[in-house]
Amino acid sequence: MSPLGAPTNLDRYLVELTGKRSPLVCFAPTASADDPQYINRFLLAYGTLGVRTMVLTLWQGGSAGSVARLADVDLLLVGGGHTVNLMALWQAHGVDAAIRSRYAAGDVVLAGVSAGGACWYSGCITDSFGDFRAWRGGLGLVEGSFCPHFDGEAERAPAFTDAIASGALPGGFGADDGAGIHYVDGVATEYLSEAAGKNVYQVLPSDLPTSSGVLVAPQPMTVL
Repeated sequence: MSPLGAPTNLDRYLVELTGKRSPLVCFAPTASADDPQYINRFLLAYGTLGVRTMVLTLWQGGSAGSVARLADVDLLLVGGGHTVNLMALWQAHGVDAAIRSRYAAGDVVLAGVSAGGACWYSGCITDSFGDFRAWRGGLGLVEGSFCPHFDGEAERAPAFTDAIASGALPGGFGADDGAGIHYVDGVATEYLSEAAGKNVYQVLPSDLPTSSGVLVAPQPMTVL
């Protein structure tokens, strides 16, 4: 995500979480239709981190080998794009089942940006249909809903808070660009950012008269 394509502190943090000397890192660019430029950015960035790399490719056929190799992956990094298309293809190719199996084993780091962050939840705000709207259909490995780009797109955060206030989405988290949440076994344990001023917000429904149906609470951040 960095302007010049270098690995970020969040990238380094994810690699360290594996606890491996030379972990196998798999990039899943499914949400971007396996965009070659996006794949190249991943390979260039992670190639400097002393890891082994692979790419999960689904759009051009021959997916069986890539899906089978998920059993050996130490870090699965999911890229951004269209969340709905991501989940549809994962279900068609059995990626969702492979991920659930690895998650149950507890020996893998699962991560992502934008659609790749939203996919782990049960619901999110997505522009996969053109406009920003609530959508339920993620993997549900962590509870609640998620909104990426909380500070990056003017209409996204209001759409998220409105969806939670109306009950279209369960309560969840919104994350600024450059901020993220570290879960351990489905429990949020730390809120991370690459720079001061980048935040994660817990967004919950509320019936308080002054809340307009929702409470938005910034979380304590750790700057990497």
